[in-house]
Amino acid sequence: MNSDIRPGRSHPLGAHVHGDGVNFAIYSKSAECLELLLFDAAADPAPARVIRLDPAQHRTSHYWHVHVAGIGAGQVYGWRAHGPFEPERGLRFDGNKVLLDPYARAVLMNGSYDRRTATSPGDNCAAALRGVVVDSRSYDWEDDEPLHRPYGETVIYELHVGGFTRHPSSGVAPDKRGTYAGLIEKIPYLRELGVTAVELLPVQQFDPLDAVPGRINYWGYSPLAFFAPHAAYSSQRDPLGPVDEFRDMVKAMHRAGIEVILDVVFNHTAEGDERGPTLSFKGLENGAYYILDEDPAHYTNFSGCGNTINANHSVMRQLILDCLRYWVAEMHVDGFRFDLASVLSRDGKGLPDENAPILWSIDSDPVLAGTKLIAEAWDAAGLYQVGSFTGERFAEWNGPFRDDVRRFVRGDDGLVPALALRIAGSPDLYQHPEREANRSINFITCHDGFTLADLVSYSQKHNEANGEENRDGCDHNFSWNTGVEGPSEDPALTALRLRQMKNFLSILLLSQGTPMLSMGDELRRSQQGNNNAYCQDGPLGWVDWSTLPQDGDLFRFTRSLLGFTRDLDIFREERFWSQDGEDGRPRIRWHGVRLGAPDWSKSSHCLAFTLRYPEADELLHVMLNAFWQPLDFELPTPPPGESWRRIADTALPSPGDFLSAREAPAVSSGRYRAGDRSVAILLSTPKRSVCD
Repeated sequence: MNSDIRPGRSHPLGAHVHGDGVNFAIYSKSAECLELLLFDAAADPAPARVIRLDPAQHRTSHYWHVHVAGIGAGQVYGWRAHGPFEPERGLRFDGNKVLLDPYARAVLMNGSYDRRTATSPGDNCAAALRGVVVDSRSYDWEDDEPLHRPYGETVIYELHVGGFTRHPSSGVAPDKRGTYAGLIEKIPYLRELGVTAVELLPVQQFDPLDAVPGRINYWGYSPLAFFAPHAAYSSQRDPLGPVDEFRDMVKAMHRAGIEVILDVVFNHTAEGDERGPTLSFKGLENGAYYILDEDPAHYTNFSGCGNTINANHSVMRQLILDCLRYWVAEMHVDGFRFDLASVLSRDGKGLPDENAPILWSIDSDPVLAGTKLIAEAWDAAGLYQVGSFTGERFAEWNGPFRDDVRRFVRGDDGLVPALALRIAGSPDLYQHPEREANRSINFITCHDGFTLADLVSYSQKHNEANGEENRDGCDHNFSWNTGVEGPSEDPALTALRLRQMKNFLSILLLSQGTPMLSMGDELRRSQQGNNNAYCQDGPLGWVDWSTLPQDGDLFRFTRSLLGFTRDLDIFREERFWSQDGEDGRPRIRWHGVRLGAPDWSKSSHCLAFTLRYPEADELLHVMLNAFWQPLDFELPTPPPGESWRRIADTALPSPGDFLSAREAPAVSSGRYRAGDRSVAILLSTPKRSVCD
């Protein structure tokens, strides 16, 4: 044995700088032999050195390991795994394929990477992915820590790292557009808007080539390496650049009081089904990482993307936990949104498990104790768990909130009872007595579906640009084009669409729960009716910042409403609002056009409610009119010495649509006329402050 080669240790998994070199450790139960490939330079087509591991010295149980002296951070490496190729037994070893370490902290995806070579027979070394050794101890965090902001004080802004600043109008330097560094330059904008957390679409290294021919995977829901920041989002070209630049971004966000939440994809990988490439997991221990079909030569597909991660297998469960801990402890992120999280509740045969081990492990892990855990509580095979997701700490994307609010604002019949539930924190869904009401993540739009501007401009999806003949994307959007499909220069139509957008935002921010906004909605960002822009890395999928001046009306309204609601204790309350004000909780009372008489009938299209929080001396009255004619609402009598002030009315032109409490006019009448399809907000304040 060469003097610089030692047996090494079986843990920690991955490549770690240790002593005078690097310890490599990887799992493979069924492999007969493993080879470690070391490259002198990132672009080298072949390794400078191949180290063949002797099972007698370099294998402990099912773990292979070796310590190589004289190398350190920045070392480029890969693996080959030799063993049986017997798909009928679930084994897919191919010693010709260079495999990516599942625990790689950084990944090289240079211009020679070709997904097809990992699918076709033969050696793919020159076009393969490679890992890079990272030493996390070398970074200076300058006393930074995750922020641990309560849900009740949180406003989430979902964004795509690339699309947020890639447009030339972003004002970001050309070499930083679409990068973590570019996102840092937009922190002042995020603070001005009033958001407290960014939820980043996938930034774990993904495969942009995993898309229909001629397209790219822009959103990033095609993971390759769960521990590595996506290299293409770095403005730095050295192999370790993405890791440090990501940490710079997190540190800068924290200094600005903004949390960083990652959208993580632990439901499938970029390797696809039996026709897909062998990039990493398949070639190491196929059955440990994926749920295989009854015929092990095939994969289950609960993700809709070709394969399904075997999250409750002990090895994959360990990887997921190690990964989450790494992003919290070493990368300082504040939380995670779990894409298609219901996949995590499936057992090794794909059956739902009410007590899935991985979910309880995440829920109870001490390293993750202070992080936000948000579940998209459904999967692509029909498992829907909103309101019943496993665990005590998970918040959930509230899909019924999105759908019910959309249908009410559109003008559908019979939505008033459902709307009241959504506004009050969805107690019909979340019935656990100890659950915080703000664990409901309320949203109208997200990356998946119409933008807010398209929601009021299109009644049908228009995904032709995706190259799938408009078959992709959801067909049930609950949208309304207000009479004309697509753009219109009709002033009346434009005004109605703007009013509808303000109505959506008002209901979102006036409801109990944690609100989430989608990137660019406050700027009327349009995708021209495309509701599945996963492959649109171009102006269609980017934020066009040149719209800010002309669409400043909606931006101003959004910013003002965010500031107003976040300054009120009633919207920070973690307990459910009550009907009778018991236990000192805020009280909500429902009305229709007449006080105390909400109209729950099928034909009703209006709802009003009064929010009172005596402990904070706060009193609000809100009127929602989705009817196509103005309605006169009776008003409750304000407390002695106080009067109602009109804070917002979406039927009024800017700046009258939203005014601060100091600017807002008093409402002296006992009735208020709400315009057709509008929302009005009144605040009770001392009469003497009217002249302040």
